[in-house]
Amino acid sequence: MFHVRHLFAVLLAVLASVVGLKHGPARVDAAWVILRGETLLAFQWPSVEVLLLFGLGFAGAVWLYQLLFSPMEFCRQLGDLGYHPDGTRNMKAMANDARRRRQRGHLPPVYPNGWWGILESRLLQRGQVKEVVALGEHLAVFRQENGTVSVVDAYCPHLGANLGVGGRVVGNCIECPFHGWRYRGEDGKCMHIPYAAKVPDVARVKSWTCLERNGSIYIWYHCDGLEPSWTPKVIDEIESGEWTCRGLSEHFINAHVEEISENGADIGHLNHLHGPGVTTGNDLRHIWTSLTGFFTHKWEADWQPFPAPDTQFGTMTVNMDMNLFGRKIPWSDVKASAIQNGPGVVYLYIDGPLMKVVLVSSITPVEPLLLRYTQSIYASPGTPTFAAKLVQWGEAVQLERDVTVWNNKSYPAKPVLVKEDSAIVRHRRWYSQFYSENSPRYTTQRTSLDW
Repeated sequence: MFHVRHLFAVLLAVLASVVGLKHGPARVDAAWVILRGETLLAFQWPSVEVLLLFGLGFAGAVWLYQLLFSPMEFCRQLGDLGYHPDGTRNMKAMANDARRRRQRGHLPPVYPNGWWGILESRLLQRGQVKEVVALGEHLAVFRQENGTVSVVDAYCPHLGANLGVGGRVVGNCIECPFHGWRYRGEDGKCMHIPYAAKVPDVARVKSWTCLERNGSIYIWYHCDGLEPSWTPKVIDEIESGEWTCRGLSEHFINAHVEEISENGADIGHLNHLHGPGVTTGNDLRHIWTSLTGFFTHKWEADWQPFPAPDTQFGTMTVNMDMNLFGRKIPWSDVKASAIQNGPGVVYLYIDGPLMKVVLVSSITPVEPLLLRYTQSIYASPGTPTFAAKLVQWGEAVQLERDVTVWNNKSYPAKPVLVKEDSAIVRHRRWYSQFYSENSPRYTTQRTSLDW
C-alpha cells in the first residue's frame, strides 16, 4: 500500500537527483520509487552527458519533422527589408524617408475595381471575428455559426465602437462590444438592441460582397457601387481538398498596386534581376558578385491578355532552367504559368522535378501606396512538403529582390520603352479596364509607418 511516507521519499529522491545533476556529472544513486511490499527499489539516474545527448536528439527530431512535414509561415514588415541601410538610420526610419521623399510620378487611381483577398480562410474559425484593414477601410470579418463568412464595416454607427475588436458572433450577426447592438452579416441591418423597444430602420452597417474560394476570403470593390460581373477562377484541386496548404508568406510593400501586377509583363527584368541564383540572396548590392556565375537561372516568358469575354484575366507563361558553371543542370526545367485574376489576384502554377504546386497570391492595398502581398502555397499529394517549402523560399527570395525596387521607384506614366517591352504596353492597356472615372486617386501623404 502506498503511504504518505513513500511520496515524501520520492520527492527527496527527485530533489537529490536534481542537486546531483546541477553540481556534477557523477551519477546519483537515488531513489526512485517502486514499492513492492516493504522494499523501495532504487536505480542510477543517467549522467548529464546522456541526458544532454537525449535532449539534442529529441530537438533534432523535432526540427527534422518540422522541416519535412510542417508548413512554413513568415511575415516581412515594411521596415524589415527593401532598403539599404546607411549606417546612421534603422530600416524603419529609412522606409519612412523613402515614402516621404521619393518622386511618385503621375499615379493611376489607387483602388482599382475588382476582387481583393483580405484573409486566408483557415485563419477564421466558426464564431471568430477579425479586424482587417484593406482599401483604406477598417473591416470586421467574421464567420457565422453556420460557417458562412461575412464582412462589414468595422465601426458601429451607434457610437463608433470597432466591431472587429471585441465583437462577438451571435448566430448570423456580429454583436457590438460597446452596447450589444447586433448586425446581420448578409446585409448589415441591425436586428437587436438590448435596451430598445424598437430597432430604427437606419441602424445598419455597410455589408461587403464577399466569397470564399481557393482557401482565401475575397471582397468585391467598385467605386461606383456596381455588382460583380465576374469571379476569381476556381482551382479544383484546392476546392476539393486534394491539394493542401504547405505554407504562407506575407510581405508589406511601399508601391502602387499596378506596379506589382505589371511585373508579370516585364519580361526584360527576369534575366537581369532574377538571373543570379537564389543562393545569392535578396540584397541587390550582392547578387552580382563573383559567385553568381556558378549558379544561375535562365528565363523565357511571355504575357498575354485573355480574349473576350474573359478580358478580366491575363496569363504569363514561364520556362526556367538552372545552370551550374554555365551549363544547364539536367532535369532542372521548371514550367510555370501565372493567371492574373483582375487587378490583385494571381494563381501561379509550377510544374517541376518532384513537385506540382500552385501559389495563391493576393496583392491588396492597405492604404494608398501600402500593399499587403500574401502567397499561400498548395501542393499535390505526391509533392514532398520540403520540396514545396523550397519553392516557397526560392519564390520569396526572388520576390524580395523586386520589393527593393518597388519600395524605391517612381511610376513613369509615359515610360521610354523598346520593342522588346511590348508586353508592358499590352498590360497597361489591359489593366486600365479596372479604373473608372470616379476611382479614387492619391491625394494625401503618409510620413510614418504607424499603420
